[in-house]
Amino acid sequence: MHDIISLIEILSIFIIVAVAGSRLARYFPKVKLPLITGLLITGVICGPYVLKIVPREAYESLSFLREITIAFIAFAAGSELYLNEMRGRLKSIRWMTLGQLVFTFVFGSILVFLLSDFVPYMKEQPVLYSIAISLLTGTIFVTRSPASAIAVINELRAKGPFTQTLLGVTVVKDFLVIILFGIVLSIAESIFKNTSFNFVSITFILIELILSFLTGYFLYLLLRFLLSLKIEKYYKTFFILVLGFLTYQLSHLVRDNSIELTGHRLHLEPLLICLVSSFYLTNFSKFRSEFLQIIEDISDVIYVVFFIYVGISLDLEIFYSIWPIAFIFFGIRCVSIIFGSLFGTWKANDPGKYYPVSWMPYISQGPVALGLTAVIANQFPDWGPQLLTIIIGTTVINHLLGDPLLKFSIRYVGEDRSRAHLQKDGKARRALIFGYENQAVALANQLKANGWKPEIITTDSEYKNNRIDNIELVYFDSLTYKNLETIKAGKADSFVALLTDEENLEICELAYQKYGTKDLIVRLNDRANFNKFHNLGALIVEPSTAIVSLLDHFVRSPQATSLLLGMQKDQDTRDIELLNPNLHGIYLRDLRLPPDLIVLSVKRGGQMIISHGYTRLRLGDVITLVGTISSLENVSLRFAK
Repeated sequence: MHDIISLIEILSIFIIVAVAGSRLARYFPKVKLPLITGLLITGVICGPYVLKIVPREAYESLSFLREITIAFIAFAAGSELYLNEMRGRLKSIRWMTLGQLVFTFVFGSILVFLLSDFVPYMKEQPVLYSIAISLLTGTIFVTRSPASAIAVINELRAKGPFTQTLLGVTVVKDFLVIILFGIVLSIAESIFKNTSFNFVSITFILIELILSFLTGYFLYLLLRFLLSLKIEKYYKTFFILVLGFLTYQLSHLVRDNSIELTGHRLHLEPLLICLVSSFYLTNFSKFRSEFLQIIEDISDVIYVVFFIYVGISLDLEIFYSIWPIAFIFFGIRCVSIIFGSLFGTWKANDPGKYYPVSWMPYISQGPVALGLTAVIANQFPDWGPQLLTIIIGTTVINHLLGDPLLKFSIRYVGEDRSRAHLQKDGKARRALIFGYENQAVALANQLKANGWKPEIITTDSEYKNNRIDNIELVYFDSLTYKNLETIKAGKADSFVALLTDEENLEICELAYQKYGTKDLIVRLNDRANFNKFHNLGALIVEPSTAIVSLLDHFVRSPQATSLLLGMQKDQDTRDIELLNPNLHGIYLRDLRLPPDLIVLSVKRGGQMIISHGYTRLRLGDVITLVGTISSLENVSLRFAK
């Protein structure tokens, strides 16, 4: 009873610290520091060495939190490995992954072993033990941070072959490193338990891997069944976390009882089990979208708990004595990554401009590195916590330098698609609005707010010298082809005609004859002229009937109408053209769209087609989507060339 009360007290204190830490950490990005640095520092300050809010025994008492969060990290890593979206860059992904996996692991392990005399927890160890520690450390060096990579890519709206490769390598590498970790951990356990490493040991390692994969597939079946149930999403979230925790309990159970049955201690790797189940669920089930949504919804809470826990577990006395080793390990990892990246770029025959920056996107580390090291610290309590302390230090260094290097590399190869960057290069979408009036100015401001570059054109000499804040106003004495060419009207994406029907018709005919059919939007003044504009492919707005029609739709379907008009908070409707060749031929159902997006229609060759889950998309298709603005931005990024 006393133990339960003590656990409740420690857990309550931890929750308070975690909530406070999540608030404080939000200020770190404002001073260009990673969010995880804020969480780690909060954990350290509240831990047993500074303010002593959380007692030392919390590390063991709250070990179940470590297991739940690490299992979730494996679920999240597996969910990022989506095969349908990687096929276009498979060659580059394959060679870059191989180069970094081999070079970083082998080169990193060798250098750590050569420097073992300078590492406090290694210099007194027998040679064989030092080899095992070096191999485990080399495995940690391989890990990357998918979360930070995705965050930077989204921030820059990055798109292109370099970005596709780095994202694919980041995800695949974390998938493979967990498999590698399972093998190396089994080898290290054999060495430290003085078990002779021979053919029998190799056989048992293979058996452990096979059993882990089979258990992962069984967990996938359980997850699929869970997601098929008609219950609330928060119940499903809870049971997913429980299944992750039970995976660890199963591993402990097998490890503790297998020696009596087989004469050998079998180790099922929980990280690998969760990773395999998540991979199967993401690629081979119809519950992919729901699973991804659950992962996204709970990820912030999980990462707060994990990083606060890791910060609390940091031994400052050890860190003070070995902090220079963190910088040495950082240097070793960087050198290994550089060689691996150069090899991968060379074998994949990637463009020469990639060589100077090919290594920069892979510096940052995150939850996977700390999760694997936390496992090592738990398995080898004599020296594991010291390794964890060093890896925490290198992770902070890697994040401080890794994210800026990733941004620089993306900009260097020309794949920065951020709004400011596009507008600076003159590539923002243009809209020419003909007619200077209140509606024209309101429309221009709204387009400007959505990332467009609107220009208002007037032929009224009264407004010749007028100025509009942040909107370009152009005066012509007449709407001739020659005048329009001076502003490169042929490169505009949309024409909006708000003049008289005669002037509007002149504009539409110029656009149709000289520039090809553009997106022509016309405000009609006289119903008798409807067919003239319709024959030119214009989209016609009739003020006399538009309000009545709009009110009719509001009465019959208020939710849908307000959604389509962008009146719902943080919701919008958007036409997005498919320009990404890697998505050509993909089924609509396999797009892995965010769950808060709905496909309204697909337009191909100017014709609306009846779309369903098995509609194959083609380059040039215009997909109409409705959903949250952030999700629409992400999909626009993925669809871009």
